[in-house]
Amino acid sequence: MDFLGILCLLILATTLAGHFAHRAGIPAVIGEILVGVILGPALLNWVHLTTLVQTFSDIGVVVLMFIGGLESNLALLRKYLRPAIIVAIIGVIFPVVIMGLASRFFQFSWFESLFIGVIFSATSVSISVEVLKEFKVLDTKEGATILGAAVADDIIGVILLSIMIAMMGGQSGVAQTNLGIVLLEQVGFFIGIFIVIKWVAPYLMRLSDHLLMAASPTIMAIIICLALAWLAELVGLSGAIGAFFAGVAIAQTDYQHVVDVSIEPVGYTTFIPLFFVSVGLNMTFKGVWQSLPFI
Repeated sequence: MDFLGILCLLILATTLAGHFAHRAGIPAVIGEILVGVILGPALLNWVHLTTLVQTFSDIGVVVLMFIGGLESNLALLRKYLRPAIIVAIIGVIFPVVIMGLASRFFQFSWFESLFIGVIFSATSVSISVEVLKEFKVLDTKEGATILGAAVADDIIGVILLSIMIAMMGGQSGVAQTNLGIVLLEQVGFFIGIFIVIKWVAPYLMRLSDHLLMAASPTIMAIIICLALAWLAELVGLSGAIGAFFAGVAIAQTDYQHVVDVSIEPVGYTTFIPLFFVSVGLNMTFKGVWQSLPFI
């Protein structure tokens, strides 16, 4: 039952933090992350990242990315795919080179430096989606370019990390995952995404109309969302990527508005704020002074 009290505290705190962030002209997500920093181990140490908080957080990022895909304009994403990919590639190259060289300056090995650079190349697509949504620019050319770049960056980052982990396994003698199989599975996943968007999602959403359940189209949309999020994680990608493409798939059907107005209140009242709080809860100042020059 303690979790209910923690949940009440976090929802109250994120609501107030989001309000004052809006008043200050900054994204509400900053206030929500600061709630986690202030209430978590970094400062007051009142709230910890328990299994339940982490579970709500995981659902939050899936719901957020699903809503992001649901409200995205597929035609715009296609139109600005080329600049988005260019931005994504530059967004990977710069951190890898700059952080790799900086790490070498701090006496890390070449392999360690490359690994640090690859980690810094990963972006937070969920925060990009939230800020674009908040400022109502998700369906503009700038929004489409940023969103496409963030999703592409996430995919490139995961592939690079897979390669680095495989190399690390080879260096340490630990049994390593077959990289070729992993990449093949990920290619198969994106082929499956095309099939879902083109045929599977429209068929299932039409089928949901015949189910004798309240809000059956929304239930079917959630099933598609969770299934693609699970499959994405199964092939080594982020569940957020699967949820995003599930949203894109539903957006191509006649049920976009119905699902959107049903899902958004559920996400933003509980799950999504807890995701951003969890980012702050992961924060700690332990050892920060020793690492300050590197930071």
